[in-house]
Amino acid sequence: MIAGAQLTCAGCGATLPPHAPYPFRCPNADADDDCDHVLVQDPEMGGARALYPFADTDASQPFVRYRAGLWSYAAARARGMSDADYVEMVEALDSAVAAVDGHGFEVTPCGPENDLATHVGMAPDSLWVKDETGNVSGSHKGRHLFGLALTLEVTERTGWASRAETDRRGLAIASCGNAALAAAVVARASRRPLRVFIPTDADPKVVARLHALSAGVVVCPRAPDVPGDPCLRAFHDAVKQGALPFCCQGSENGLCIEGGMTLAWEMVESLGRKRAQLDRLFVQVGGGALASACVQGLRQAIALGVLARMPRLHTVQTAGAWPLRRAWERIRARIISGRGRTDASAADLMAGRERAWARAETLDYARAHRAEFMWPWETTPASLAHGILDDETYDWLEVTRGLIESGGWPVTVNEERIREAHAMARTATAIPVDPTGTAGLAGLIELRAQGAVPHGERVAVLFSGVEH
Repeated sequence: MIAGAQLTCAGCGATLPPHAPYPFRCPNADADDDCDHVLVQDPEMGGARALYPFADTDASQPFVRYRAGLWSYAAARARGMSDADYVEMVEALDSAVAAVDGHGFEVTPCGPENDLATHVGMAPDSLWVKDETGNVSGSHKGRHLFGLALTLEVTERTGWASRAETDRRGLAIASCGNAALAAAVVARASRRPLRVFIPTDADPKVVARLHALSAGVVVCPRAPDVPGDPCLRAFHDAVKQGALPFCCQGSENGLCIEGGMTLAWEMVESLGRKRAQLDRLFVQVGGGALASACVQGLRQAIALGVLARMPRLHTVQTAGAWPLRRAWERIRARIISGRGRTDASAADLMAGRERAWARAETLDYARAHRAEFMWPWETTPASLAHGILDDETYDWLEVTRGLIESGGWPVTVNEERIREAHAMARTATAIPVDPTGTAGLAGLIELRAQGAVPHGERVAVLFSGVEH
């Protein structure tokens, strides 16, 4: 077995059998033990890295370009597939996606937006934007789902699962917007049955597109006095009945994260070409998969020597629901004592060497006592940035770890900031991004107003989600 094809639960330590047909969830995921069960790949990725460098620079398709970093590639090689066969598989599925959505996956733009920087009050070359609005289905979500589709293809082509059994189980996702669209596009391209669990207030245009893509749409109303997302509860019921989690939540399918890591690796390459170093990265957070993918992708780039250091991470949620900030505050209280510190000073203390033991102990404790830190938002969340209104930040622990290690902290923005950022982005750039996609920019504007982003720093935001 090639190193890197092993999957282990970051929560309980359970190891998935090497030839598990559907390597998506920890075998103990349904245990009522309050543990954060998330499957992660071997961080060394040793065998795959020995075969290829960080990127195959001859390839423009991200899942070909960065195949050496993907679990599906390591598993394919370990199970007898050649490199050429894997590349052919990726390109065939990508062509099928293009036939459904008009184009396949390509490296998306990442670079300075100087007019936007001027509007924010920053210097030229100091504000970079990673633009995902031109990606498959209009956001980064397709990356997560395409990676899962590749995993299914590998397990079926190497004989560890049958297509008939996969289709019998079917795919399932809980989503209200971009993730559902991405899942429907990739499922249609790979000719796999999909059920989408959506809320009653889902965008009618999104719902119409889901029906056009032949997805099975299930509307899930909220029940009075029942906390949490009703779509997620229905999704859980479907998974317990055999459906495969085809979703953008690492807690439900650990391998969804690796597709998102391709976005981080593209950013690293863009910075490298201009010999630029990033000081801060602002990431809008709903369920947390995007931020988790950025953290893990950047961490791997550092380990490989293609990125010098981790930028300070700032996650951004709205005043309508900020479960990640709430969890971070509870963890902060365990790592450092005393109150009255600013977020910046608290973040610096938590990242310092003298707090290394407290960090490790606290994160280990949180991993085994999830409910003390992360639970459903008590009221029905509302915001113009509808796409990040998850009741919980499902990938909260890895994101929190990234916040602490990088010296960053979570930012909460009000609706005025959300509207301001969206208007500014649409005025100062030609990017057709929606309010959810500019929430990271809202976080930057907020910290600039607080004086927490020093002049001369280079920061990046992610624009993801095309405005319909």
